[in-house]
Order: sequence, then structure tokens, then C-alpha cells
Amino acid sequence: MRYDVVIVGAGLAGSTAARILAENGKKVLIVERHKHLAGHCHDYRNESGITIHTYGPHIFHTNNKKVWNFVNKFSEFHYYQHRVLSYADGKLISFPINRDTLAEVFGIQLATYEVEPFLEKEVKRSKFNDPPMNFRDVVVSQVGERLYELFFKNYTMKQWERDPEELAPEVASRIPVRTNRDDRYFADKYQGIPKHGYTKLVENMLDHPNISMLLGVDYFEIRDSLKTKLTVYTGQLDEFFDYAYGKLEYRSLRLEIKTIDKEYYQPVAVVNYPNDYDWTRITEYKYFLNEKSDKTTVCFEYPLAKGESYYIVMTEGNMDKRDKYMKEVERLEKTGEYLFVGRLAEYKYYNMDQVIEASIRKLQDYSDNI
Repeated sequence: MRYDVVIVGAGLAGSTAARILAENGKKVLIVERHKHLAGHCHDYRNESGITIHTYGPHIFHTNNKKVWNFVNKFSEFHYYQHRVLSYADGKLISFPINRDTLAEVFGIQLATYEVEPFLEKEVKRSKFNDPPMNFRDVVVSQVGERLYELFFKNYTMKQWERDPEELAPEVASRIPVRTNRDDRYFADKYQGIPKHGYTKLVENMLDHPNISMLLGVDYFEIRDSLKTKLTVYTGQLDEFFDYAYGKLEYRSLRLEIKTIDKEYYQPVAVVNYPNDYDWTRITEYKYFLNEKSDKTTVCFEYPLAKGESYYIVMTEGNMDKRDKYMKEVERLEKTGEYLFVGRLAEYKYYNMDQVIEASIRKLQDYSDNI
């Protein structure tokens, strides 16, 4: 069978592109290295009836109505609001930072209008570069040194295995701070988890007569035999160019999943451990879909330097290499024969909704230019 498009990767970026192209009459072949669909949002139900996120917790949240409508075409959503606690100073403290956090850390009760001036005083008595030059500067400039030391410094050192001052300021761009008692981790308009899991959502997305799949196949081993008008690439950026400008750095995780003979293990879905133990956080999966079981399954996350590529590492050296690779991407995309989209292919931090949005936008731009 002849195909119009080959898509490398069956995660959200590739699957979104595949669906859009298939609906526009294109014959699409997806080539996926893993033996499963859905990329890093892959999930499955275990023997206790609990849905496990294979690569760690994924909570869908967006303010983009177009993206929300798109995913809802392929799955109903359980309207879950994510809450996180941080284990610090021997107790569980509300996180992200809000009025209750300040009450627990500083032993003071503030009115909503008093939170911002309080944090401003904490910032004034702290030392940092302005404008911010690194991760530490961004956080300290928002919340001061004491809260930075308690919640962010050691967590970041565990997660990235380097001093926060070596990380680009953009790494801290996702840290929410609240002046009220809103303890939800995300404040987006639309939030939830697919009722039947992310894997099912992606299966539904790819359920189209114009889409074929090759799972457990390495694109680089067969690419010379693939003759198509368009290649949509969602894999590692440096690998595509045979590491011409050097290897880009990625962080990985070791996930230790345990099923425990008790109904609940912790009071919320995720507890961060910034200062104690070797893991960064523990996730209790049954909270996500409010699943009922006499047992519970938890996941301990241990950061790793090598392994499955989870996170880009925003250091100056890596971003310089990225710039060189992205010039090559720009050259290839101008030919109309290639599109690069997604976290790995663009060496860019994306939330799930941003991956889908980027894929929709790139396909729209491509269609407008042909």
C-alpha cells in the first residue's frame, strides 16, 4: 500500500497529526518504536482495577477551547482537579504556595490582600539577579529565599542533578503562586483525565480507515524504504540529524510502582519530597479517576541521567545545540517534505494541550502553504 504521509511516533503530537491528515483524505502510516500507542501518556488497568500511568502522572489541563473540544471528540473526561502536598519540615504542606502555605510555614494568618505585600517583603530581604539569570533568580524574585530553600532548591537539585543556578530561567516559568486559598495545582478552565484512560483516547484518535500503524519498529531502520510526500517527525531532535552538533541532554526517571494492601496511602494524588528521601514525589493513581479498590497503587519517582527521554535540560550548552539543530529543521520544513513537532522533536517543554495545539497549528500552516 502506498502512503501519503509517514508519522514518526504515536504520542499525542503524532496521533493528532495523523487524525487531521486522515480526515483530509491522506493515507497515513505511523511508525512507533514502542510496542504501544500514546507515548508517555500511555496507561493501563492493573489487577486491582486501578489505572496506572506507565510513565508517571499525566493530568490534562488547558485554557484552549479548541484543544479541549478536539480531545473530547475521542473520550469523555472525568473532571479531576489536581491537588499536591509537599513534605517539608516533617509535615505535609499545601502546594503550590498559597495563603495556607504561608500560615503553615510562617505561623501567620493573612488576609488575601496581605499575601502579596508579605511575599514582596520576603523578596526584598533576599538576594538575586534582576533581571533573572537562572532558575533560582526567578523563584526567589517571586517568593523569597526561605520558601525557595524549603520547596524548590533541593527538589530541583534532585530532579536535574545540578545546581538551580545552572538552569535557564525558563525552567521556573511553570511555578504557580496564589494569593488566595486555591490549592489546586492548575487553574486552567478545563481540567480532567480521560474516563477510559489516555491509551483509549489515542486508540480512538487513530481509529480511521486512512491510518495504518507499525508498532515496535525503529523508523531509522526503515526510513530509506519509505517514500512519501510528507514526514511528520516527533522523535528526538538530535537523533534525526545523527547527532551532527552533538547529543542533546535529556533527563529520565526510574518509576517504582507498588500495590499496597490498604485503601489509601496518602491524602492527595501527589506528594512532593523536596528535602527528604531519594525520590522526588509519590503518586497515588486511584485519585485520578476516583477508582474504588480495597488496595491502592503508588508510584515512587527517582530522577535519572540516562534512560527513556522525559525532560529536556535547559542549560546554555543544550540550548545552543538546539539552535543549530532548529536551523536544520527550518531548512527541511521549507521544502514542504517534513514537519517537526512535539517535546522531543523541538527540544521544547510542552504540556499535553500545547503538544496538541502545536500539532494542529503546524498542520494548518502546512495546508495553507501547499
